[in-house]
Parts: sequence; structure tokens; C-alpha cells
Amino acid sequence: MKQLDVQIMGQSYLLSCPPGGESRLLEAVERVDTAMCKIRDGGKVRARDRIAVLAALNLAFDLEERVLAGVAASAPAANTASSDSAVGADNPVLANLLQRLDTALGEDGQLI
Repeated sequence: MKQLDVQIMGQSYLLSCPPGGESRLLEAVERVDTAMCKIRDGGKVRARDRIAVLAALNLAFDLEERVLAGVAASAPAANTASSDSAVGADNPVLANLLQRLDTALGEDGQLI
């Protein structure tokens, strides 16, 4: 495993990376850093751990939307009228993600 020194929200992290995965890891670091800095710069949240959780939820939600859009785009015309929950029910990974998001958001109903 190769190790990369990266910066997220001004703090250094030493991350392990499989050979050939450096560019994907650096892209992921950039997405996380951007998401966390956006929340921090919004001024409503100061605690680094809370910023990290909110950024993770936002990134997971964005991923969910892209997966759902991809599923809907590749589904036969007869299935495109189904609800998001029906699409998630056909995909156990997506259903799990939706359930985790609902649980996390259910506590106060808001990301920020």
C-alpha cells in the first residue's frame, strides 16, 4: 500500500492507497474537502466532527441521487413511473443507504 499525505479543511491526514488508486483517492479528498469547507464557510457549524458528519451525509445524498438517476435512466419505460422507494427495494445497497439517510435525518430532520 502506498501512503499519501493529504489536506482536508487545513488538517493533514496520511492515507493508505492501493497501487494505481492515487488519482481516485485524491479526487475523493477534493470532494470531501470542498464539502466540508462549504459547510464551515456557511458559518452555522463550527465543530469539525459535526462538519464531517454533515459533509458525509450531503455526499451520500448526492451519490444516492446520481444512483437513482442512473437506475431510472437504465430502467425500462414501464418501470420509470415507480417511486424512489420501489427502486431502492430492488437494490439492497441503495435501500440500505436510503434507510441510513432516513435514520440520520430523522433525528432533527435537517442536514444543517
